[in-house]
Amino acid sequence: MGIHPSTLTVFACLAALGGSLSARSGNPIFAVAGAVAGLLLVLAFRVARQWQKAVILRLGKFSILRGPGIFGILPIIDTIPYWIDLRTITSPFTAEETLTKDSVPVDVDAVLFWRVVDPTKAALEVENYRDAISWASQTALRDVIGETELATMLIGRRRIDAKLCEMIDQRTEAWGVKALSVEIRDVKIPAGLQNAMSMQAQAERERQARVILGDSELQVADKFKEASLSYVQNPVALHLRAMNMLLEGMRQNSTVVIVPSSAVETMGLGAMAGVTSLAKEFSAPQDKKGGDAEK
Repeated sequence: MGIHPSTLTVFACLAALGGSLSARSGNPIFAVAGAVAGLLLVLAFRVARQWQKAVILRLGKFSILRGPGIFGILPIIDTIPYWIDLRTITSPFTAEETLTKDSVPVDVDAVLFWRVVDPTKAALEVENYRDAISWASQTALRDVIGETELATMLIGRRRIDAKLCEMIDQRTEAWGVKALSVEIRDVKIPAGLQNAMSMQAQAERERQARVILGDSELQVADKFKEASLSYVQNPVALHLRAMNMLLEGMRQNSTVVIVPSSAVETMGLGAMAGVTSLAKEFSAPQDKKGGDAEK
């Protein structure tokens, strides 16, 4: 952007030539003419970089866009008030202490990716398109926050990003600016509300755990109900199952086993005599092992 080095070289050459002619002829007009010619040449040539567009006004009116590369203008008559950057630009913006739809104050940080697609509108339709985009982004963010509940904002950022980008693009289209994307970086909520939300989440997890436990109990009860149907018409199987359960309980190094009298009568153990015989039957293998150990 600005004066090309080659024009400075030409200016120096013309000034040196004018000075040489002035020295030979003794007339300083040649030196002045050479300096003026070099200065006009320097002012006539400009260079725009690959990502720039120069907005040229001729006598105060829009004339043409130039760039990238070297181009010429008419000194004094033409002016270049703006050099428009056509690259993608990132602009961070914030909304502090903005109330959500459910009246929760939040601080939101976001970043906007945008690009100038019409340099003429960006230069002529708005005084400072960078400041205008910044203010439009903040206003749009506050509008979106006011229309969104806190829970939706925390879990639905992609949808909010898309909506926010669309709103900003509609507002900046008249300025020749295209909003490419918006990304919400952080949503800050008050510390007291964070504690309350944490307690709410913990209570919700406990509720879900109890519901899961209750469902498990129902499933187990249904399985027991299905198993009981197989014993209704087969009392021998029920008798063997009851004795197996009693035997398993005695194997767990229990010195006392409490058995309901109704269960004893059902299994036909003959009250205490039957239980004693069952205990002797269980202890016989252990006595045999002890005797083998003594041998």
